[in-house]
Amino acid sequence: CPNQTILFPQRIDKDIAENDPVRLISSIVEGLDLSSFRKLYKERGRSPYDPQMLLKVVIYAYMNNVYSCRRIEKALKRDIHFIWLAGYEQPDFITINRFRNRVKNEINNVFTQLVLLLSAKGFVTLDVEYIDGTKIESKANKYTFVWRKTVEKNRARLMEKIRVLLSQVDDAIAQDKVAAEEGVSFTPETLTEIADELRQSLAEQPVPKSKEDKKAVRQRKKQVRQIEQMRDKLSEYEGHLETLGERNSYSKTDPDATFMRMKEDAMNNGQTKPGYNLQIGTENQFITDFALFHNPNDTGTMIPFLDSFSNRYDRYAGEVCADSGYGSEENYSFMESHDMEAYVKYNYFHKEQKRAWRKDIFRIENLYYNPDEDYFVCPMGQHMTHIGSKTEQSDSGFTSYIDIYQARQCSGCPLRASCHKSKGNRTISVNHNLNRLKKKAFDLLTSEEGQKRRSRRPIEPEAVFGQIKTCMGYKRFRHFGKKKCHMDFAILAIAFNLLKLSRLKATNVLDLLRKGVFVFILCVSYRILISVKRKAKILKKVVE
Repeated sequence: CPNQTILFPQRIDKDIAENDPVRLISSIVEGLDLSSFRKLYKERGRSPYDPQMLLKVVIYAYMNNVYSCRRIEKALKRDIHFIWLAGYEQPDFITINRFRNRVKNEINNVFTQLVLLLSAKGFVTLDVEYIDGTKIESKANKYTFVWRKTVEKNRARLMEKIRVLLSQVDDAIAQDKVAAEEGVSFTPETLTEIADELRQSLAEQPVPKSKEDKKAVRQRKKQVRQIEQMRDKLSEYEGHLETLGERNSYSKTDPDATFMRMKEDAMNNGQTKPGYNLQIGTENQFITDFALFHNPNDTGTMIPFLDSFSNRYDRYAGEVCADSGYGSEENYSFMESHDMEAYVKYNYFHKEQKRAWRKDIFRIENLYYNPDEDYFVCPMGQHMTHIGSKTEQSDSGFTSYIDIYQARQCSGCPLRASCHKSKGNRTISVNHNLNRLKKKAFDLLTSEEGQKRRSRRPIEPEAVFGQIKTCMGYKRFRHFGKKKCHMDFAILAIAFNLLKLSRLKATNVLDLLRKGVFVFILCVSYRILISVKRKAKILKKVVE
């Protein structure tokens, strides 16, 4: 009878295997310090659900590709694993969602504790960091874009319209403002003052009687309304520029998201969509650090990401391995100043090792340089002397110092057509510090240890991204705002590391079993062989 009442109920976990990942999650979460979670709840009122239990449930849900709170609510009533974790508690989807939002500032600490636990158990060392990035689409619609160039162009047009309108207002107040603001941008506050003063002047005027006076008043009121409309539009543009900051675009529904070109999209043509640049650091395919950035290129994210690792573990990684997207003078200098071994490629690392590159005598990299007298030698043997220097500044404020060298006389040179195409003498720009850092990186990358790191890098962060996006189906954020997206991925990173840990433990058990079976087969085979030999000896004696 399905509705039969059981007098002595059995254990909930009777049907859960001993090596099931749900047991690992329960034991590890119980060992974490969640005292900061208690401070998020009020002392008065109804007793809340245990945050430790909710954290277990959410992590296990993410581990099984369940990201919807409504689906988690259903699983708490149907799945024996969820029922065992919750202890027959059945929080609804609103409670689960509120819990995630409540701990969005504390979940990062939980991730750090887990990685430190993995380090203590010997799964990671935190001495090496494999870095890579990927674009993850935001929840915002792709048609909610705001572009900086469009805003600045429309704002400039509006400024010109405001000047023309104020010049048409035959009032001393407006004329004075136009004269004072000539060459200076208007502000919404300035336009508000002009509109208020014009309205006050209209109120102080006597009631018009003639048609001409009435027409003039109507025209003045219309101009005041236009000024107020332009003020509102200008205020809107100013708000867009303030939200943009240093970015070139953002989404109206998710202002923290920036429009980036995504590789994975429904049309397979690399559409521009709102998203975040996710950077992760891995070791042994465990996620050791992660961060979200607005800028789509990876070069400008490396230093803040390395600082994130330092803030999380109070030290920098001793070795950093990344692809050529991170190779820049600023990044190399930062890693050198913090005693980090930079196994980081630069743009032409593979090209300069090809024969065509090395045999090209006209390339700047292949010209002979005399550091003592500071000159280069062109292919014809002419000295290219130092004639000046210049500085270049990156978007982050890093300054590069570049030296300029020029040949003395290129006219009549038989190699001029192959050497350069400028009208005068050949001029080259050289960044000596960058060349030194590239040489240091090249020596590291081509060493025996560097070859190991390079062969390891593609199966570290790239494999993690593949598992997250393909196996776990995590290709798009399900929240608005950078903080909530950071919280969501923190839970996913915890679930990913625990899933990886459970698989490693299961693999070790299977290896032991395989080894045991192999030893058993060897023993049986040995005993059979001995038995056969004995029987052969006995048979031989009988025959004799």
